[in-house]
Amino acid sequence: MSNKEIYIIVAVDSKNGIGKDNAMPWHFKKETQYFKEITTTVKDPSKKNMVIMGKNTWYSLPEKYRPLKDRKNVVLTRDDSLKIEGVEVYKSLGYAIASAGDDIETIFIIGGATLFKESLTHPNLTGLYITFIENSYECDTYFPEIPAKFSNKQLIKEEEENGIKFKFMLYK
Repeated sequence: MSNKEIYIIVAVDSKNGIGKDNAMPWHFKKETQYFKEITTTVKDPSKKNMVIMGKNTWYSLPEKYRPLKDRKNVVLTRDDSLKIEGVEVYKSLGYAIASAGDDIETIFIIGGATLFKESLTHPNLTGLYITFIENSYECDTYFPEIPAKFSNKQLIKEEEENGIKFKFMLYK
């Protein structure tokens, strides 16, 4: 098992919505920049971070951004035939985490809902980076309830874009 820090990173609306029709129902440049900053920043310049996502999340990323630059991309699927150039594909979260070698600093779980639900019960989950968007959107996919053990909440920063406020929080 990995001794690396493992975080979930997600943006939710006021009703905990995270997606609609396998896409994000909003687009905020500041939120996208924050996601990139958090998931690419390393303390040790000889390392990089890993992002783990489900197959649907992979396909929801705009093609021009796949794989996500400057990060080890891992896709989870039960589909044995799925092969993606430049991406590691695993059947389970456990295998994906175990694949993080010495060159990986931090692991980020980036979606979707099924993977978030499983990750919340993972014994080595360090914390959650959650962007709370102070607006509601039409969603068909929701983030699960935050486990009580993540009671240490820290406000990282607040932003506003297009008249919508959002808060970047870290739960540990």
